[in-house]
Amino acid sequence: MSVVGLDIGNENCIIAVAKQRGIDVLLNDESKRETPAAVSFGEKQRFIGSAGAASATMNPRSTILQVKRLIGRKFNEPGLEKELKLFPFETFESPDGGILIRLQFMEEVHEFTPVQILGMLLSHLKQIAEKNLEMPVSECVIGIPSYFTDLQRRAYLDAAAIAGLKPLRLLHDCTATALGYGIYKTDISNSNPVYTVFVDIGHCDTQICIALFETGQMKIISHAFDCSLGGRDFDEVLFNHFASQFKERYNIDVFTNIKASVRLRASCEKLKKVLSANAEAPLNIECLMDEKDVRGLIKREEFEKLSSDLLERITVPCRKVLADSGLTLDKINSVELVGSGSRIPAITRILASIFNREPSRTINASECVARGCALQCAMLSPIFRVREYEVQDSLPLSIGFSSDKGPVCTLSNGVLFPKGHPFPSVKILTLHRTNMFNMEAFYVNSNELPSKLSPQINTFTIGPIQCHINMAKVKVRVQLNLHGIVKLDSAVLIEDQLDNSVTINDPHLTSEEVEDKSDRISSVENIAQVSDNSQSEPPSCPGAGVARRGKAVKRLEIPISESVCDGMKRDEIAKAEEKERWLMQQDLKMEQTKDKKNALESYVYEMRDKILNAYRSFANESDREEISRKLQQAEDWLYEDGMDETENVYVEKLEDLKKLVDPIENRYKDEEARVQAAKDLLKCIEDYRKAAASLSSIKKDAVTDECNKAERWLQEKSQQQDSLPKDVDPMVWSCEIKRKAEALEATCKYMIRSNASRDDMNVTDQGDKSDGMQ
Repeated sequence: MSVVGLDIGNENCIIAVAKQRGIDVLLNDESKRETPAAVSFGEKQRFIGSAGAASATMNPRSTILQVKRLIGRKFNEPGLEKELKLFPFETFESPDGGILIRLQFMEEVHEFTPVQILGMLLSHLKQIAEKNLEMPVSECVIGIPSYFTDLQRRAYLDAAAIAGLKPLRLLHDCTATALGYGIYKTDISNSNPVYTVFVDIGHCDTQICIALFETGQMKIISHAFDCSLGGRDFDEVLFNHFASQFKERYNIDVFTNIKASVRLRASCEKLKKVLSANAEAPLNIECLMDEKDVRGLIKREEFEKLSSDLLERITVPCRKVLADSGLTLDKINSVELVGSGSRIPAITRILASIFNREPSRTINASECVARGCALQCAMLSPIFRVREYEVQDSLPLSIGFSSDKGPVCTLSNGVLFPKGHPFPSVKILTLHRTNMFNMEAFYVNSNELPSKLSPQINTFTIGPIQCHINMAKVKVRVQLNLHGIVKLDSAVLIEDQLDNSVTINDPHLTSEEVEDKSDRISSVENIAQVSDNSQSEPPSCPGAGVARRGKAVKRLEIPISESVCDGMKRDEIAKAEEKERWLMQQDLKMEQTKDKKNALESYVYEMRDKILNAYRSFANESDREEISRKLQQAEDWLYEDGMDETENVYVEKLEDLKKLVDPIENRYKDEEARVQAAKDLLKCIEDYRKAAASLSSIKKDAVTDECNKAERWLQEKSQQQDSLPKDVDPMVWSCEIKRKAEALEATCKYMIRSNASRDDMNVTDQGDKSDGMQ
C-alpha cells in the first residue's frame, strides 16, 4: 500500500510520498519535482505534464491549462467569462449550464468536461508515482483550496475515481501546510499555545488561515481567501504593459495571435521572478510576431505601481481572517508565507505592516502542501506508525438544512453547520413525519460564496415511511465528513415513545468525543424539534450500544436517495472511466509505435556504420552493396511515406533488414565467441588429463582417450576454419565447440564417479572381512 499526497496546483503539480525516513517528493520522467498541470491532445495521442506544457506553444488550441479554475463552475458564472477569454482552447456551455471543452483528436471533434481533464492529470500523476515506487498506487490525500464548495469537492472525488484513485481525505491547502509545520515543532505546550498565520499566494488564488498549535494537536481557527488573486494576475499586469508597449513601438498586436500571447505570457512570468531579486529586468523575445524581435525593460518600482490594485486586495483576506478568529495582533506568534506567487517583495512588506511582524519562510513554499498531504495520508494509513497528532479543520462556509416544514438549524439565522465549525462532525435530527419527505442542504450566506455560485448543495429524499401511527418519529444522521462534504448517513424510524435517559457506549470514541458529540446533537435536536413541533429526545449514534429505561423500541431503516445539484451521475462517471481507459490504451499504442519506429531508425544508422567498419571483412562486396542500398531505402521511407505508420509495419521493416544483416552479424560475433569456446575446451581437456592420473589404469586410459579425441576434433575443425574466408559461414560454430566441451565433461565425470564408488565398495568389503575374523 502506498502513502501518497498530491498537490494539484493551477500551474504545477507535486507528488509527495511518506517513507520510513520521512516525506520525499517524487521526480517525474524529466527528473523534475514539479509536473506542469497541462493536458495536450495531438493528432493520435495525448501529452500530459511536461510534454503537454511543451506543446502549449505549438499547439495552443488543443492544450488545456489551468483546469483547476474550471472545476465545478458554471459557464455563465460572473467573473468566469473574462477567464475563459484568456484560454486559447475552445469552451462552450453544456446542457446543464456547466463548461465543456471542445477540441480535435483522432480526426474527430471531442468534448470533455473539466472533471475529465482533471482525471487525466490525476491518472498521469498516478503513473509517475507507480513508476517511482514500483507498486500500485490507489489511496492518497489530495490538497484542495479552502473556498471549494461541496460540488467542487465532489468533482475532485469524481476525477479521482476516473483516474483509479481513492482519496482518504480532501485536505485544505493551508491545513496541509500547517500540519507539515506543526507536527515537527517541539517548543509547543498546552500552557503556552502558539498561533500562526499561514499565507498561501498561489498561481490563481490567495488563501490565509490561522492555526492554533498545542501539544499533540492543531486547530484551524479561521479561513479567508481571495479565489481570483494569484501570481498569474501579476503576470497579466506585465503582459498588458508590454502588449501595449509593443503595439506602439513595433506595430504588432499580440492579442490577435494566440501563439504570440502564449509566448509573451511565459516570458512575463520569468520576468516577474527576475524582478523579485533585481531592481530591473529586461525582456527579449525573438520573432514574437510578424518575424519581429521585441525588447523591453521594466523596473521593480514601475511594476509595483502597475500592480497597486492587486497589492491592495491582499490586505482584505488578511484583515478578514483576523476578524473571524477573534484574536488580536499581540496573540499572533508568527506569520508563514508560502506559495508560488509569494516571492514578490511588495507582498512581504504589506504582510509585515498588517501583522506587525516580518513574514517567515521556514517551510518549502512550493512543496509544503504535498508534504502535508502525504503526512496526513500516513496518519490515516494502517501501514505507518505516526505519533498521535490531532488535526482539526474548520468549515469555511456556513451550511444550513431545511425540510418540507421549514429550516432545521441550531441558530436563529438558520445555520446547521456554522462557519468555523470543526469537521468531521455528526449531528442527529429528530423529526416527526407521516410519509415520505425531502431535506435540502444549502449555503446560508451567498455572499460567502466565490463568484456568486448557487447556494444549493444537494437534496435528500427520505422514504417511503412504513408505520402504523399517525405521526412517526424519524431520526436523521447528518454528517460533515473528512472531505468537507455534507451527507445523510442514515434515517431510522422509531415507532414507540421512550423516556430521555440514554447511555452511549461507543468503543471507538474517547470520553471527550462522546461528550462533545452529545452536546452538539442535543442542541440540534432541541431546535429541530421546535421547528417540527416534535418532542425532545436525546440522540443515539448508529453502531453504538444504547441502554434505555422503558419499553422496547422498534427501529426500522428508511431508504435515502440523494440528488447532488449539478453533480455527475454514476453512469456518467462510468462512461468517463471507460473513455479514460480507451485514451490510455491509445496513448500506450502510440508510444509502442514510436518505440518500434525509433528502433528501426536506430538500427539503420547503427548497421550502416558497422557494415562499413566492424562487419566489413565478414561480408563480400555484393552483400555490402545490397545491405547499404536496403538501409538507404529504409531511411528514405522513414522520412517520407513511413512518418506515420502502424507498429506492425515498422516491425516488418526491421525484420526484413535483420534477415540480410543477421548472417553477417552472427559471423562477426561468433569469431570472438569461437576463440573463447576453443580455449574453454582445451582447458577442460587439460583438467581431465590431470584428474586421470589418480585413476585405475583402465579408467585412466578411457579418460585420456576421450580427451585425445576431443583435442583431435578441435584441431581438425580449426584447420578447416582457418582455410575459409571470413565472409562465409564458419566450418564450426562456437555453440558446437561448447557442446563438445559439455559432452567431454559429462563423460569424464561419469567415469571418475564410477571409479570412486567402486573403491568405496572395496574398502567396505575389506572392513566386513576383518570384523568377521575378529
